[in-house]
Order: sequence, then structure tokens, then C-alpha cells
Amino acid sequence: MNNQPLEQTWSARVNGQLRKLSVSPGTRLVDILRNQLELTGTKVSCEVGRCGACMILMNGEPVNACLVMAYQSEGSDITTIEGLHGEKEEELHPIQQAFVEEGGFQCGYCTPGMIISTKALLDACPDPSQEQIETGLCGNLCRCTGYGGIIRAVNEASERYTAQRTVETAMKEGASTSTVNILQTDNAET
Repeated sequence: MNNQPLEQTWSARVNGQLRKLSVSPGTRLVDILRNQLELTGTKVSCEVGRCGACMILMNGEPVNACLVMAYQSEGSDITTIEGLHGEKEEELHPIQQAFVEEGGFQCGYCTPGMIISTKALLDACPDPSQEQIETGLCGNLCRCTGYGGIIRAVNEASERYTAQRTVETAMKEGASTSTVNILQTDNAET
């Protein structure tokens, strides 16, 4: 006989906020996110970890939320597509902006997972090669497009990450305000 409680308190930091819920330990993380936290940007598609539609960041690593149970995600730091934004919450994250500008989506169903995987890739490798991009996105399936717009979006996002890092490095090293402004202007023109 199983003496495990039917429900227990689950807590995790989701998109920067500590969340506590009463859930069964075997509840899938994707169901917690979508049904209990109403974060529906995390999609459900194959439900066996092959398509990447439910991709989230858990402790900075990309994972398929359909394969993670509540007990496995207890105490984790979780980021969903709703947790990504620009410098201000109402602004698009640079990766999201690149996907919009480069046509990195068709129907949009796979887009949240693609963007999350791209974030993980660029956090680990800000200037990826074509092979690294393909490897970084290999867990994501798009049924609509030939991936051309997606690859362009990742490359554009990479350029923005590199430009932002240049400005941040200059600021940390104590560059003058005029030098930082020049770097920002030059990067905005690329």
C-alpha cells in the first residue's frame, strides 16, 4: 500500500515569483504551469518530449515540461515564455524581437519553445556557429516552416546579445558616457 500523500505543497520560483500550490507529486509540470498558474504560453503537443512545444528553463537549463513531475521541479527556478521580456516588462525580449523581425514563426505554436531553447543556447554560447544553433534547437520541432526564419532569428538575436555584452563590458570597465553612447549607437545601426 502506498503511504504517499495524495497532495502536498509544491513550491518553485516561477518567472521570478515564489509560487506555492497543493499538488500531487506526480502532476506534470506542464499541467501545473498551464492549468494552475495559467501560463499557457507553454504549449502541449506530443506529450512525450519530442517536439519542444513545452520547453521551459529549469534552473537555467532547457527541459520539456511534459516530462517533469512536480516532485522533480520542487524548489526549482523556472522560466516560461511569459517570464522573458526586455529591459522593461512591457517590452519584448531581444530574442522575441528577432523572431518577429526575421519571420521566425508561422502558426506560432512552436515559437515559445524555440525562443526558450534559443535563450538557453545564447546564454551558454552567445556567438554560436550554424552547427551549434542546429544542435541547440534539435529538441524543437516546427511543423510549418523550413527553419530559415528561425535560424535567421537566432543569428540576429546572437548579434544583439554580442552588442549588448560589448556595452555592458564597457560600462563595467568604466568607459565614459560618450564611449558607451557611441557603442550603443553603433550597435543599433547593425
